[in-house]
Amino acid sequence: MSLPSSVRQIVLLLARLATGAVFFAHGWQKLFTNGIDGTAAFFGQSGVPAAHASAWYAALVELGAGAALILGFAVPVAGVLLLLDMAGAFTFVHAGAGLFVDQGGYELVLLLGVSVVLLIASGTGRYSIDHVLTRRKAVAPAGR
Repeated sequence: MSLPSSVRQIVLLLARLATGAVFFAHGWQKLFTNGIDGTAAFFGQSGVPAAHASAWYAALVELGAGAALILGFAVPVAGVLLLLDMAGAFTFVHAGAGLFVDQGGYELVLLLGVSVVLLIASGTGRYSIDHVLTRRKAVAPAGR
């Protein structure tokens, strides 16, 4: 069964909005709620290398790339940065705790990582800045 194009476009939009909102919220939490020092302290206790630099990376990538997903802007780049972020979270914080998030496990990290892979693979959809920009390039006269 194949979805009609209009339904597929709405599904892509909803997936981008939901995934982007979760990443944005977690980046906000790391930057403003817990603060970089608090985030770095947690990272250090969890064995994350270069805890302070990693805290900045995670906070800024989750906030900025989360916003990019919401807007549908530079989604392949944002997706790769977020996938690397989730790979680090899985490897250094959650892998040893099993699956379930209530036990510190990796279920959220896994779903977020797979979500960005799907967004990279499927494209941003019609309702995105990327679509507007690529459409403009496609209709631009030759020689510009």
